[in-house]
Amino acid sequence: MLTAPTPAAETAISPPSPPLPPPPVLLPTKVLALMWRRLPSRRLASALLSASAPQLPPPPLHRLLLPAPAAATGILPPARLLWGHPPSRFASSSAAAAEAVSSEEVDEPHHAPDEIVRLGPNPKPLAAAAGEAGKKERRRGRGQGRQLAELAAEHGIGYSKYVSLRQRQIRIETEAWEQAAKEYRELLADMCEHKLAPNLPYVKSLFLGWFEPLRDQIIAEQELVGERGTRASHAPYFNMLPADMMAVITMHKLMGLLMTGSGDGSVRVIQAACQIGEAVEHEVRIHKFLEKTKKKNTKEVDKVVEPGDSDIAKEQQLLRKKVTDLMKKQKIRQVRHLVKKQDSTRPWGQDAHAKVGSRLIELFIETAHIQPPASQSGDSTPEIRPAFTHEMRTVAREQKSRRYGVIKCDPLVRQGLDRTAKHMVIPYMPMLIPPINWTGYDKGAHLFLPSYVMRTHGARQQREAVKKAPKEQMQTIFEALDNLGSTKWRVNKRVLSIVDRIWSSGGRLADLVDRADVSLPEKPDTEDEAELKKWRWSMRSAKKENSERHSQRCDVELKLAVARKMKEEVGFYYPHNLDFRGRAYPMHPYLNHLGSDLCRGVLEFSEGRPLGESGLRWLKIHLANLYGGGVDKLSYDGRIAFTENHLEDIFDSANRPLEGKRWWLEAEDPFQCLAVCMDLNEALRSSSPETVISHIPVHQDGSCNGLQHYAALGRDKLGAVAVNLVSGEKPADVYSGIAARVVEIMKRDAQKDPAKDADAARARLLVDQVDRKLVKQTVMTSVYGVTYVGAREQIKRRLKERGVIADDSELFGASCYAAKVTLTALGEMFEAARSIMNWLGDCAKVIACENEPVRWKTPLGLPVVQPYRKLGRHLIKTSLQVLTLQRETDKVMVKRQRTAFPPNFVHSLDGSHMMMTAVACKKQGLYFAGVHDSYWTHACDVDTMNKILREKFVELYDAPILENLLESFETSFPKLKFPPLPERGNFDMKDVLQSTYFFN
Repeated sequence: MLTAPTPAAETAISPPSPPLPPPPVLLPTKVLALMWRRLPSRRLASALLSASAPQLPPPPLHRLLLPAPAAATGILPPARLLWGHPPSRFASSSAAAAEAVSSEEVDEPHHAPDEIVRLGPNPKPLAAAAGEAGKKERRRGRGQGRQLAELAAEHGIGYSKYVSLRQRQIRIETEAWEQAAKEYRELLADMCEHKLAPNLPYVKSLFLGWFEPLRDQIIAEQELVGERGTRASHAPYFNMLPADMMAVITMHKLMGLLMTGSGDGSVRVIQAACQIGEAVEHEVRIHKFLEKTKKKNTKEVDKVVEPGDSDIAKEQQLLRKKVTDLMKKQKIRQVRHLVKKQDSTRPWGQDAHAKVGSRLIELFIETAHIQPPASQSGDSTPEIRPAFTHEMRTVAREQKSRRYGVIKCDPLVRQGLDRTAKHMVIPYMPMLIPPINWTGYDKGAHLFLPSYVMRTHGARQQREAVKKAPKEQMQTIFEALDNLGSTKWRVNKRVLSIVDRIWSSGGRLADLVDRADVSLPEKPDTEDEAELKKWRWSMRSAKKENSERHSQRCDVELKLAVARKMKEEVGFYYPHNLDFRGRAYPMHPYLNHLGSDLCRGVLEFSEGRPLGESGLRWLKIHLANLYGGGVDKLSYDGRIAFTENHLEDIFDSANRPLEGKRWWLEAEDPFQCLAVCMDLNEALRSSSPETVISHIPVHQDGSCNGLQHYAALGRDKLGAVAVNLVSGEKPADVYSGIAARVVEIMKRDAQKDPAKDADAARARLLVDQVDRKLVKQTVMTSVYGVTYVGAREQIKRRLKERGVIADDSELFGASCYAAKVTLTALGEMFEAARSIMNWLGDCAKVIACENEPVRWKTPLGLPVVQPYRKLGRHLIKTSLQVLTLQRETDKVMVKRQRTAFPPNFVHSLDGSHMMMTAVACKKQGLYFAGVHDSYWTHACDVDTMNKILREKFVELYDAPILENLLESFETSFPKLKFPPLPERGNFDMKDVLQSTYFFN
């Protein structure tokens, strides 16, 4: 046995303590030293080991260094390296280990390993070493405590509370799938013990019934692929995760896709396989990162390193120092990156995702069955049948048809899908602590879940452009995303309770979908082909309606599932990232403020602020805006008068939302209207309304914001007046303006002879149908490059809703004419905007014809590369079917590059304006949330936000944006000739500062 010499005097100075069990193995100091050098971080390793063991109070430092007072040897047994208890199995404690890896705020174990590493042939007396270690630990603890205290203070959270929430957040991110698997294991054990099924909801009982057979099949598959000689394409990846977790991921991911799919109870194989494979890889990475770090410890235990291994030791020493420094600086993601590099783990890639996902789906289809309820007569046992089937479908195209595979669920499973949300694993939940600040392409937001600053959707050039952008260039963008993510939200429990009551009663109110399907028409007992044709058409319509209702029900359930999970939280946060144009979005997909009226109605700011005199005024204006119906187009005084004229309705809505007159249900945004009614009720019934605390976000929306940006680019006076860049007594309504111009053109056409001009009859038919609602969608999408066909379909839908024109061919002709006239009116009113659109498109065509994508930098420095390339097909053979993966080729889509550039460029400008406003509002101490061209803050702060957003718009257009763009094109493509800049007007941008209704 190898031992390290220890001065005898040390025994005498050891403090008395109860004897510990004798160590099973003794290791020399050199072995321990090397072992700790080779771990990526001594602190990381000690945290990992302590996290996987029972959490007991740490013993005094001398107990760590001296196994027994009578036999001090200066060495530690491997099973007692930290707190005297053996490490437990890692797989059951991934969250605890993750917490230790990512967290520097908890009371950490004393760092005896730091001193052990230093012990050489002539170690200092251990008592002295213990004293030095204690001093060092106290210094380190104070430094880390300060860092965390600063973080907690920055976000207005108490230190202990911040630590607790951080630990919960880590568990949420790392244990989602593991907890689901654990629940199924416990339910199965309960069934075996009590010989009966627990009282479970229908869908949960289905999951439970499928879990065990699928898990067992995966285990068998893992054993099979583990044998030598196996050539299965998924084999290299199948043993990287426990079978029960793979089973849970497969079930929940597939059911989630069925819920959010087309509504017919099916999902494409390629989509399901890739998403399941990707989810498995993400979970493997979390576990592998943690497990590999721990394994380095156990692998080194039995090795005795000779002095000749100095090069390795030196390399590991440098790595250890680097990681330790990063840990001290709280740079957890960089630590992960270094450990991942050490593991040399390559990304799986889409092919591997498809192969692993396909095999898991195949196993699921083989094992998941369903049995219909027994009939009342009890004559026969219902047949057990597969819950899912794989089938091929054909898409007919003009030139050739194409086949693709789908996974289809049994009708009985489909019936339960809209009740599945509450049992689903949703990994990207809102965060309990403020998101990590963005510092790079994949550094920020969530603690452990993969997070990327931009949603590139596989566009390689865009991804590389963002990665290569200097940090200083991206700093304002990172700061804006951090500010958006630091806004703290909570669930409005009063509104949620009303939503739950309506939903449990079948929906159908406040724009909630009917929870019941429409009845399918009975087949007529006739041979008349006309009657049968009519029945088939009715059947198709009914099935389509039911499919749409099914999708909407699933969507509502997912939103409500998140709201119910978060309703008891004091607050939560939405980390944000960007699309490729620079627009910001919350990363959580279901319940967020970009969502529907339902989402916005049940969300409010976590922090409340006193209304003050201005806040009460803005709350009244906000109510009128939400009520809509033209009220939102009145002057501010008119909107306030509307609210004050309906105070009795407001009080009734707040106190008896479902039992009273239900005035709030008449609003265009009913749930948001109800939330404001409740706030106003509380304020106006108070003896001091100005002191009432309000949590409601008050919105200020741009007036057809895309056209506002075009008017600013072109310094267009006429366009500026139409979209409220110039102050007026009441807001200009661009949609009503276009509708009036369309009526004027139609009246002129109606005077013509119908025998000579077909448009004359259509003009006479439509002239009384034209209003702002008919043209609104076309005007809104005009800045996105809406085509004639797109405008025709938009107007056709509006006319069909009105039911004035019954004949389909007549409806089509009328829609064609109305679309043509509407686009003409738009061109006349926004001539400058049209010329800029054309110039942008022409420049894009020049570049794309050289087989280059259009690229530019936003005013904030974000590099943008349009992703439109021709796609090639890549076939891969899986165990389920041959799958076709689409991959970018080197050829750009010239037409798409041209038509998409004008709207994408304008979106990059409105994204820049929003982020500039977000940064400035944060500096002024305002809560801020943004939904593209809708900016939100507390009622008391609306005046301040209005001032800021106007100043930032003027600041944005103080720069020569189009000149800079042309210069960048000419620099990148010096041999190409670009068209000259369009002529611009002389509108003074300073007028925006005084425009009352610029955003309103």
